[in-house]
Amino acid sequence: MQMVASVIALGALQIGCGKKEGADAGGANRNAANAAEWKVGAYLSLSGDDTAFGTDSKEGIELAVDEINKGGGPKGKPLKVLYEDDKSKPEEATNKVLQLIDRDGVIAVIGEVASARSRAGGIVANKKKVPMITPSSTHPDVTKDRPFVFRACFTDDVQGRMGARFVVTDLGKKKIALLFASDDLYSSGLATEFREEAKKLGAEIVIEKKFLKKETNFTTYINEIKAASPEIIYAPIYYNAMAPIARQAKAAGVPGSMFMGGDGWDALELVRDAGEEMEGAYFTSHFAPDVPWQNSQDFVAKYKARYGGRNPSAIAAMAYDATRLLGDAIGRAKTDTPEGVRDAIAETKGFQGATGTINIDAERNADKPIVIVQIKDKQFHFHSAVGGQVPPK
Repeated sequence: MQMVASVIALGALQIGCGKKEGADAGGANRNAANAAEWKVGAYLSLSGDDTAFGTDSKEGIELAVDEINKGGGPKGKPLKVLYEDDKSKPEEATNKVLQLIDRDGVIAVIGEVASARSRAGGIVANKKKVPMITPSSTHPDVTKDRPFVFRACFTDDVQGRMGARFVVTDLGKKKIALLFASDDLYSSGLATEFREEAKKLGAEIVIEKKFLKKETNFTTYINEIKAASPEIIYAPIYYNAMAPIARQAKAAGVPGSMFMGGDGWDALELVRDAGEEMEGAYFTSHFAPDVPWQNSQDFVAKYKARYGGRNPSAIAAMAYDATRLLGDAIGRAKTDTPEGVRDAIAETKGFQGATGTINIDAERNADKPIVIVQIKDKQFHFHSAVGGQVPPK
């Protein structure tokens, strides 16, 4: 996922780092082979606007670390994760990744959920030649031209196209409305991919309405969309905007079943705040608690046992997968260095994760299934899966 942010000044890479470039990963990580544990950094939104994402990620990471360490750890040494709070801000992500690498000497980094923050942190990790895995940042630019940056999720271009195919081919909807945030890279990017694919499949975009992230009153947009008589409304936005839209749409006579979204909906806050209004809606995501794959069900059982019976979110599941994938790569690395771990991550094929079978492709992205989720009875339910390699049940 990605959240909108202002353009990041790349000069921030120089701030707070008095070392020369040659002192980047080398001095901090040279002794990894002799250390008693593998130090891994994680930068997350543990405060600020996106705290829910950071908290869920931390829970998934901690569950994976416990599992890895109970098995003896990679090459017989435990993983130790050092957490940093980026406060839901890209500029803080830059600073925190610098600290984790230069001050703490981590061999690899996990983070972030939001693409704007993963992009900022990834610039640092790549510059320092320390591998980074983002569990759930979907914008293509996060890994582009950065050989040390990977992701454990699909990308927005794939998600947008698959969403369009599901709407047009599976649901048979040919008259579509678009509702998205024009000042949000995630929202506008998904809308673009969806629009292009839907048109190729013979659908018609009968109306497009754009809004700004700061807006809270959507009644005019909803009424204009209703007047255009679409069969479905594609709204690739975040849960914190979708909840008021759903409530205002219901008041205007537009049911939740008219909506289709993307993985930005995947937060339990959506069904908590607007579960009744969203009844019957679909969205593309990475996971659902009732996905019928054995690895997924095993993860759900472990998560519920640890966290008081709560179902995990997709964010928690992806963080769990990213951490386990990293642990597996450290164990397979030919050298106990950041470069060795980077090469092992790049070679990952057939990794059996909670969110599906993961193959890392040549662009360092995860080739994996996209899950179609439906909201029913104020809960997220698995509907189907498209693309990727679907694991056995």
